[in-house]
Amino acid sequence: MPSSASQGRVYNIVVACGTAIATSTHVALKLKELLEERGLKVHTIQCRVVEVPSLAPNADLVVATAQVPFDIGIPVVDGIPFLTGIGLKEVVDKIENILKANHHQGQ
Repeated sequence: MPSSASQGRVYNIVVACGTAIATSTHVALKLKELLEERGLKVHTIQCRVVEVPSLAPNADLVVATAQVPFDIGIPVVDGIPFLTGIGLKEVVDKIENILKANHHQGQ
């Protein structure tokens, strides 16, 4: 059962890859599905890695399938498990924990 603290809050997640076409689309859909199963509402924004700095100020975190070589002030999580399935539960747990921790800090 989702915690009442996270209900109603929509989290903004930037999903970045090299071209912002197929890979980020797959990751964004899977990410949204898995987080919503845990009771978290998310809005995903797909982009290329080079666009991350301009989108980060309005996001809670970034999930990237490529290296993000910028200091953007929000967490960046490896998105490769969404493609391979290896370590997927662990990365979704990590994302959930980051979002919930950031939500409590913002209150």
